[in-house]
Parts: sequence; C-alpha cells; structure tokens
Amino acid sequence: MKVLKLSAQGLPQSWLTLEQAVLYYAADAVRWESGGAIACFRGGHNARTGLQSVIEVNSIIGTRGMPAINPHTLKPGLTNSKLFARDRGVCAYCGQQFSEHDLTREHILPQSARGQDHWMNVVTACRPCNHRKGARTPEQARMPLLYTPYVPSLWEDFILRNRRILADQMEFLTAHLPRSSRMRRGHEFEAVA
Repeated sequence: MKVLKLSAQGLPQSWLTLEQAVLYYAADAVRWESGGAIACFRGGHNARTGLQSVIEVNSIIGTRGMPAINPHTLKPGLTNSKLFARDRGVCAYCGQQFSEHDLTREHILPQSARGQDHWMNVVTACRPCNHRKGARTPEQARMPLLYTPYVPSLWEDFILRNRRILADQMEFLTAHLPRSSRMRRGHEFEAVA
C-alpha cells in the first residue's frame, strides 16, 4: 500500500511507503491530508504524561516545501509496464487485449531506421504482430495503427506508476486527467485519422 505524496499546491510528487509517510508526519512536514486513514503507527510512551505516541497515516498527503516535480517540464519515464498500461494491454495492430507477458514494445519507426525510443514512437503489440511487422513501418507492412501513441500527463504518469491505487487516490488523480485521456474514457481508443 502506498501513500500519494503531493506538493502543498496539490501536484503529485511521489508514491511513498507507509514508513516514508510516517517520517513526514513525525517531522511535521504534512501540511494537509485527504482520503481515509490507512495505517496507524504506535510509538513509545511519554515519560511525563504516560501517553503513547500515535501517528495515523492518510492515503493522500500534501507536504511543505517547494514541489520537486514541475508538471510543465516533466517527461515521464518510459517502461514496458507503463506503456502496456497506457495502451490498456491492447495490440495496436490486431486490436486484441493481452496479458503483459504476451506483449512487446513496438517501435512505429523501427530503431534500425533511426526511430527513437520515446512515448510518441512506441505502442503495445502482441508478439505475433510485432514479428509480422518486423523492421518496417506500419505502412510498409500494411498494418495500420488502430490508435495513436501519446505522452502521458503528470496525472496519468502517477496512475501508470502504481498498480495498487486506493479508490480515494484514484478519484483524486482521475479528477485531474486531461479531457482527452484514455484513462478517463475507460477502454475506448480513438481511431487514427
């Protein structure tokens, strides 16, 4: 279980373990919190009062200080698991949905033709389609793309980073998704013009 750490202004900064989140609470660096309490940590007893220290950790916390991540300059890192999640496990060529171990990262402009390894040049493909396309462009292989690639926004990237998002965290993140986001519209894909 992870805690969504936000800047004081509400911009996503990182996913924290419960232990990391407790350190922000203990340092009095939590400016605000949202969502429900997801863990309770109990410490030692105060020698004077006899009271035990207790820290309740919420699922979403806003922390003091300047944001480390600027949404306007962020370039989300590309990993296979994030790519497959962005594309909902759907092959860009045959349109079928597959489990992650049956998928590959497919370069639209092949790397052998100087195609770059970045979000706008990669899609999810099943192994048979990737093999059939080979080192050709979709046009050369006569395999048109069924959807267009895109660079995930900051909010989408945070959804793609974590496979076990709590309902209140997902509600917070999806409320900030761009209107054009595939994550907002469920499993629909826009057609390539």
